[in-house]
Amino acid sequence: MSDVTERQNYNLRDEIKAYWSDRAATFDLSPGHEIFSEEERAAWHQLFLRHLGPGAGRAALDLASGTGVISHLLDELDFKVQGLDWAEPMLERARDKARKRGRAIRFALGDAENTMEPDNHYDVIVNRHLVWTLVDPAAAFGEWLRVLKPGGMLLIVDGDFVNTTALERLFSKLSTWGQRLGLFKAETPTGSPQMTATHRSILSRVHFAQGARAEAVVALLREAGFTEITIDRDLREIHRTQAANWNLFKGLARQSQHRYAIRATKP
Repeated sequence: MSDVTERQNYNLRDEIKAYWSDRAATFDLSPGHEIFSEEERAAWHQLFLRHLGPGAGRAALDLASGTGVISHLLDELDFKVQGLDWAEPMLERARDKARKRGRAIRFALGDAENTMEPDNHYDVIVNRHLVWTLVDPAAAFGEWLRVLKPGGMLLIVDGDFVNTTALERLFSKLSTWGQRLGLFKAETPTGSPQMTATHRSILSRVHFAQGARAEAVVALLREAGFTEITIDRDLREIHRTQAANWNLFKGLARQSQHRYAIRATKP
């Protein structure tokens, strides 16, 4: 096969899959990915209980499950969890984590935009920081509607990671300057400069390249057929607990971002 043919066959979706496969090794080092305190765990539990209620053995699908962070939170609330991710290195870490913790969580290789899961199968679908990466969110939302049971609920936790406010930019600069001057502890490196460049390149070409604003996500959910859609912008308790792992200005920058949870129901 020629180099030209290989480049033509290697598309944006392949780049996204390769990027997250590479990120698996350092994914759990980042506050905001793994859970670093019982306070943060409790804050996530409260978010899920507020929108989904207790698990009570209901079937939950964790899309783009990564190393299983959200899957474990759902399992702790007594959901019967299936994690789905298309990056095998992420799945290896998720399975190892579940084995060490004695959790009966299933993890499988799969595409969040084409799950291959049965119709009307899940009571709940949850994903965190997935929507901004979708190449075709309209098709993905239709797929998620298909695999939910009637009355089933979707919970999206995401944000606009493109458009920053002046306040966020100021806090980020102060955080960077403080680290350079040795006033703050340096953040744990989570990837090479090349990986950072790859992330930026991917972000510039996905559907939400201009930013995954909550209202734009809701519009596509309505078009897909979801109803009873609500936007929850009050993630302050989660952000407060995460901020304990950063310097003051990094924590303030996180709290200044356009982040949200969206709940929607299949009629």
